[in-house]
Amino acid sequence: MTVCRGLRGATRADENTAEDIYGATRELLQDLIEANGIVERDVAMVYFTVTPDLNAAFPAAAARQLGWNNTALMCATEIPVPGSLPGCVRVLMLINTEKESGDLHNIYLKGTDVLRLQGVDTSNV
Repeated sequence: MTVCRGLRGATRADENTAEDIYGATRELLQDLIEANGIVERDVAMVYFTVTPDLNAAFPAAAARQLGWNNTALMCATEIPVPGSLPGCVRVLMLINTEKESGDLHNIYLKGTDVLRLQGVDTSNV
């Protein structure tokens, strides 16, 4: 049965330039595509966020650069939580799939795997 499931990922741009934001986002999307066997027709939508220090470009444009011209894309700015990791591009991709949640692979690049633990009490982990 086909269901809509969410994939997550994050990466960091080295600098606040369009080139760095696009490059980091393309790398993240390509890794998500490869790891999960994604084709554009199965993508319901992609929601991108960036930290407030990244404002030189819309990360969604990187998906357009990969040829995703029929997919709903949206960008937003992350809330500026004190002490949060700067220079981050995050993605939430909703895909139509027959795979189980446990068979999907979220991708965290360039040290962003720490985002999985931010705001979580790790004293019992």
